[in-house]
Amino acid sequence: MSINPEQLRYSKEHEWLSPAEDGVATVGITSHAADALGDVVFVQLPEAGSAVAAGETCGELESTKSVSDLYSPVTGEVTEINEDVVNDPSLVNSAPFEGGWLFKVRLTEEPSDLISAAEYDAFIGE
Repeated sequence: MSINPEQLRYSKEHEWLSPAEDGVATVGITSHAADALGDVVFVQLPEAGSAVAAGETCGELESTKSVSDLYSPVTGEVTEINEDVVNDPSLVNSAPFEGGWLFKVRLTEEPSDLISAAEYDAFIGE
C-alpha cells in the first residue's frame, strides 16, 4: 500500500505533480520530503507569470533544521501560487498533498522523467 497518492507523478527531488487539467498541473512536495525537512517555517515560491524549467531551482523551503531548494518537476509558466502556504508554511507538513500544494504551472512540454507512486515508494525505500 503506497503512502503516496497513486494519481500523482513524482520527481526524484521529492516533488509531486498532479495530472494536468486544461494544460495546468499542481506541484507540491511529498510527505517524505516534508518529514525530512522538519517543521517548515518559510516558503519562497516562484512568482505567477514566471517561467520554470524541469529540474531547475524555483524557490526554497526553510525549516527549523535547514533550507532546501525547491525544484520544478516540469517546464512551463507559473499560473498561481498557494498564498495559504506562504502565510502558513506548516501546511506543507500537515497536508502536503492537499492544502500544502505549492504552485500551479501551465505545461509547455510533457514531463518525461517523472515516476509513479510505486516507483517513488521504491526510490525512498518505503
